[in-house]
Amino acid sequence: MEAPRPAFKCFDDDGKLKRSGTVWTASAHIITAVIGSGVLSLAWAIGQLGWIAGPVVMFLFSFVTYYCSTLLSDCYRTGDPVSGKRNYTYMDAVRSILGGFRFKICGLIQYLNLFGITIGYTIAASISMMAIKRSNCFHESGGKNPCHMSSNPYMIMFGVTEILLSQIKDFDQIWWLSIVAAIMSFTYSAIGLALGIIQVAANGVVKGSLTGISIGAVTQTQKIWRTFQALGDIAFAYSYSAVLIEIQDTVRSPPAESKTMKNATRISITVTTTFYLLCGCMGYAAFGDAAPGNLLTGFGFYNPFWLLDVANAAIVVHLVGAYQVFAQPIFAFIEKQAAARFPDSDLVTKEHEIRIPGLKSPYKVNVFRTVYRSGFVVLTTVISMLMPFFNDVVGILGALGFWPLTVYFPVEMYIKQRKVERWSMKWVCLQLLSAGCLMVTLVAGVGSIAGVMLDLKVYKPFKSTY
Repeated sequence: MEAPRPAFKCFDDDGKLKRSGTVWTASAHIITAVIGSGVLSLAWAIGQLGWIAGPVVMFLFSFVTYYCSTLLSDCYRTGDPVSGKRNYTYMDAVRSILGGFRFKICGLIQYLNLFGITIGYTIAASISMMAIKRSNCFHESGGKNPCHMSSNPYMIMFGVTEILLSQIKDFDQIWWLSIVAAIMSFTYSAIGLALGIIQVAANGVVKGSLTGISIGAVTQTQKIWRTFQALGDIAFAYSYSAVLIEIQDTVRSPPAESKTMKNATRISITVTTTFYLLCGCMGYAAFGDAAPGNLLTGFGFYNPFWLLDVANAAIVVHLVGAYQVFAQPIFAFIEKQAAARFPDSDLVTKEHEIRIPGLKSPYKVNVFRTVYRSGFVVLTTVISMLMPFFNDVVGILGALGFWPLTVYFPVEMYIKQRKVERWSMKWVCLQLLSAGCLMVTLVAGVGSIAGVMLDLKVYKPFKSTY
């Protein structure tokens, strides 16, 4: 058998331009994907579970996410972990290792989940932009004007920004955006944490209880639904497996991509879990049973208003980057399918060069890419305006996406890739892990659906006024 021809120094073994990602850029991508607006709801989630179950559940989710991510990183290459065939996306890995019907189910769940997240981020960003505007309005009026306003203009502003950023062709070309977004996530998490500490000091007491929100503040039934929904919130906060393979595909080698990715995952999960525990626990200590759904809205509407403005601005900048992290895999999939189906179409395959002052190389524009990506952002923006309560629907998508994408497929691929013997101790333990996470996903989904049903009672299309 002929030895493989060595690749040129500018290209990797698959003929593509040499990847330049490192453990630090991969960590930045993961932190951007993991620490989203979900961090702000963790005080509420711990408030439902209490001082014992809250931190325990968060540690369990972080461990499951880390462990399953290490299994998934071993599936980037099929066969040999160093020289095997590369899988460029999560779906490529499922197709090459598991194949058949499970590949189609995986694709449906993954892209529906990513689509839902982009809608949720559009809504969350508009709420933070409005919070800045309302804060300044309220401050200028001396607290006399409630400053009600519509979120629609802010969703449109966010959408226009995403249309421009969506024209960046390849995922690894947005490394700088992920690093900026990661810095922003630390900024608003740190402000939320600092305000929580200040609030606890002002109260002079640590609020909350061992078992969470008390019966009386809510009914027994509400307590059950809220506990389930809290599991969904925490699961969604750790949801990034859907883009892990895509992130791994930006990493250079040697060393082996799986080794770099495991280090990046360990760094990222440690950092994010620390932030999650600090923000969630300090928020619960500050507000107790009254812990708000969004930590930054609980500190008195506007004082110190300038600090809350900084935090909300950081949220917006972060979500601008996070939207791209989750949207790029959808773009890549659709464009790959279009190129395969219409290989001779100039609209789909031809690149037009546009020279932009200040840039050394011309910017390449593709008609299909420009129109499709712009249309995708317009669609997510319109749906966000149509259904302003969609954050709860995204909670359902996060809950339902946790088991299949974070646990089931990585476990099944690992078993097949490593030829784990059926009914061996390792096989049984992996199956028990998968079954346990399925149960958590089911109850979290039920709790989130209950939240959506409450929103439906006050639903008004395009009327998201705050």
